[in-house]
This record gives sequence, C-alpha cells and structure tokens, in this order.
Amino acid sequence: MKITVFGAAGGEVTGSAYLVETPRAALLVECGMFSGEGQAAERNHPRALPIGADSIAAVLVTHAHLDHSGRLPLLAREGYRGRVYATAATAEIAALLLRDSAHIQEHDAERLNRRRARSGEPPAEPLYTIRDVERIIDRFAAVPYHEPVDVAPGVRAVFIEAGHILGSSSIQLIVDEDGGAKRVVFSGDLGPRETPIVRDFESFGSADVVFMESTYGDRDHRPFDESVDEFIAIVGEAAAGKGKILVPTFAVGRAQTLLALLGWTFRAGRIKPFPMFLDSPMAVEATGIYLRHPELFDENLAGYVLEWPPGGYLKTLRTTVSAEDSKAINDHPGPCLVMAGSGMCTGGRILHHLKHNLWRPEAHVVIVGYQSPGTLGRHLVEGAKRVSVLGEEIAVKARVHTLGGFSSHAGQKDLLAWFEALAPARPRLVLTHGGDRARVALAERIKERHGIEARLISEGESVQA
Repeated sequence: MKITVFGAAGGEVTGSAYLVETPRAALLVECGMFSGEGQAAERNHPRALPIGADSIAAVLVTHAHLDHSGRLPLLAREGYRGRVYATAATAEIAALLLRDSAHIQEHDAERLNRRRARSGEPPAEPLYTIRDVERIIDRFAAVPYHEPVDVAPGVRAVFIEAGHILGSSSIQLIVDEDGGAKRVVFSGDLGPRETPIVRDFESFGSADVVFMESTYGDRDHRPFDESVDEFIAIVGEAAAGKGKILVPTFAVGRAQTLLALLGWTFRAGRIKPFPMFLDSPMAVEATGIYLRHPELFDENLAGYVLEWPPGGYLKTLRTTVSAEDSKAINDHPGPCLVMAGSGMCTGGRILHHLKHNLWRPEAHVVIVGYQSPGTLGRHLVEGAKRVSVLGEEIAVKARVHTLGGFSSHAGQKDLLAWFEALAPARPRLVLTHGGDRARVALAERIKERHGIEARLISEGESVQA
C-alpha cells in the first residue's frame, strides 16, 4: 500500500488530499481546496487532481470545511461515479458549503468574462458549477460513527468523533493485505476539548501509519473561559462606546458557538442586550443543521443558550439574508455586533463591513479563528496599518482583537492527548496540515514523550505502508 500526500503538506494548511493505493483499489481521503496567495487557482484546477476520476474506487471526507471538501465537484465534472463517504452531518454541511462555493465560482467567472469581453479575450469557465455540485452531492453516502463500513475492495473504514465541527471525524482504514490487515489513521482536523456544542474528540487504539494534523502543534490556546471573559469585556467596551463590533465568522462551528455564548451572556446579565446581526445566509442554514443533530452535542451545551429561530435571550438578533438587508446594516448606528463571513476575510459580506468601518477608531474587529498566511484576516492580526479591501486601500484605525480560545482546532496539549492512545502501537507518524514551526514543535514533543520520529512530509511525497 502507498499513500501520497497532495495538499496540506510542506508547511501548508489547505488543500488536504491523500491518495491511498492498495493492491486492489485507489481511494482519496479528502479532496480539499487550496486558498491564500500564490498559485491557489492553478492548484485547484481539474488537471491538478492527483488521479483520474475514473480510477478512484471511493472518496472519504473527514469533515465539511472547504479545505477538506472543496474540490469534490471537480471529481463530478471529471466523471466520478463512486461514493463519497462521510458522516450524515458532514454530508449536510458539505452540501451547504459546496453550493455556496459554486455560486461564488460562477459569479467570479461572470465578472471576469465581462472584463474579458471588453478586451476581446475568450471567456473563462468557472472552476465548477452548481450542476457539478449537485452531481457530487448525489454521490454522498452517510456513515455512522464507530461501525466499520466497506468502502472499496479489501478496504473498510471506521469513523470516530474528531470534535472539530458538527459531524467531523477521524478515519481509520483497515486494508486487507498479505493475509493480514494494515491500519492507516487520518486524524482530520481535531478540535479542542471542553468547549461547548460538539463532543470531545475520540482516539483510535492502534495503527500502522498515522497522518496527523499539526495546525497548532507549537502552542496552546487560551483557556476557553478566559476567552469568554475577554470577549465579553470587548463587547461591553464597544457597546458603551457606541462602536460597531465586526466578527469575521466561519458559518459552520464558530457562528454557532458565538450565538450560544451571546445568549448565555445576556441571560447571565453580564451585558445588556443590544442590536446584533447574523449577516450570513449560510450561517443561518448551518445553525438549522446543527439543531437537527442534537445527538452530536456535548453536555457543556446545557450551560449555554442556542436558540433558533432567535428569541428569548437572543431577541435582539436579526438575521439578514438579502443583499439589501446586509447593506442596510451600514446605516445602523452603533452599538451593534455584526457576524459575517468569510472567517478569514477572503470574501463574503464581511468585506463590505470592513470597508465601511476599518477606518473608524470607535470600531472593533474581533478575530476568533485561524487566519491563513496571505489572507486579509492574517494581515489584520499581524497589525497592518493599511489593507486593500474590495480594491480600495483602507486605513486600519479600528481596534483588532485576536481571541485564540475560540479556535475549533486543538492546541498542542490536546494534539498530544489524541496521539497518546496510538503511541503504544509504535505507528509510523506523518505530520501534515501545519506550518513549519508548528509541525516541528509537535514532532519534537512527540519524540520526547514517546521516542517516535515524525516525518514532516512535502506535497507529492509518498509513504509505503
């Protein structure tokens, strides 16, 4: 068996994809989209797929985020007719995210082609269309947690909770080979323990090879409760100063955590309710998906309030679906809080709010998630004084806050805890999905604890299992 890494390697954290070739079948684990500066568009092109669609027996996806699922429609465009295995919640959320991605691809192509028409250039095609998305959605097969599922000749898969977002999983492949069975584990993205809404991650007890994420392998996040206190302090200060609070929000996971937190804050009387806007049709739909899967909630949710539709302690929350309602927020005086996508400020409605407010000293921007290098969100976190937003240079006079405690990624301590159960089996360990500093630090800690040398793999390199 051979596993080749085709993304989220060599210090990168997007484009996750693994080609697994066994004596009897070829499978893809993940088919994620690249993002950030550089050659992302070229690397997302269909010709950059690691294998022809007609040669793939099955695809397995750990969770719905586009850096793990965003290139799936390319497989449909190339004629893929196999199954895409994922948990039920992942299938629902992936359908939501991929449809939105297709609309963005089509819109961007239309805008580009208007410019090309004026310059006499031939039209360009979108990366994929809504039709491609619907075709791949039809190939999804929902799998339960913990139960082995036959996914290809001689290959079974087991999905367990990863604690990252609703429906997220780690996957173990059990491959029949040479009269025995080899086990390969893919961690997927692991979540932090003891945060509300989703359950804590689980670990496998054995493996021959482990592909493990290392996004925060060099540090731990602030304790969740401390981040809650800081968030409440920022919101209270901004509300008192009648400023706008802009929260670039990932529609899946972060938006639901913040809604629960705000409801709890108002219920506890720590802040008097004030106007809030969830300016994300996708987050509105995603919240509905969350509430359809209460079996995946952890017990900590009981201490918070997640109401849908908004009411009670969230009665000051307004959801804005139409573009007109979104634009009207610009005319709403502070104090108010606006949650809008995208989470890394690479597109979406948050860009319009940043354009209208970054230059205002009374405004606040609260960053609550990882920001990839090269993104606008990363520039803000790094203290840029001027940034380009929608083609216009904007002075950054708003106060920018970074709250790492709300991350949906496990920190170093939790990553080590996840690997602890696997270490006695002495697996070969490959670290992916992390910057160079993060994966080197995690590798050093694992070697100190367990004497296991991790491989820091680069894109296109293979592991023989």
